[in-house]
Amino acid sequence: MARYNDPGDGLNGNGRRVLTYADLRTRYRGVDGRPPSREVELHLTGNMERYIWGFNGKKFSEAKPIELKLGERVRIVLINDTMMDHPIHLHGLWSELENGHGEFNPYKHTVIVKPSERVSYLVSADTPGRWAFHCHLMYHMESGMFRTVVVS
Repeated sequence: MARYNDPGDGLNGNGRRVLTYADLRTRYRGVDGRPPSREVELHLTGNMERYIWGFNGKKFSEAKPIELKLGERVRIVLINDTMMDHPIHLHGLWSELENGHGEFNPYKHTVIVKPSERVSYLVSADTPGRWAFHCHLMYHMESGMFRTVVVS
């Protein structure tokens, strides 16, 4: 499940107020109010001992690109099956984090997915091209947690 109110390990109950994803909201309504036409579900997978990282158990060289049609609106669901946080970054397209604020959901380029967490966000495929989609921990990206998103 999504834990948008959880600030993360070591930050809860430490005497300070910590902002969480549940606190984020835009000042203005989102520009694309359409519901998503489909869902793309990806599991964040890896093995700390063997140092293998990927999406759906596959490293970049084994995976096909994620294809989106120009103008399409999709929901991307990330499920973290590992014991590490993964900041997932989608180049070229904005992500609207579904954190419960409806039309005022925040726009993000990078979404942090905590261990055993399920996070979803909406993407409007409004910019054609080949876009990088990867974990922003460079050593995870370089060892396989990388995909290409193609908008055409």
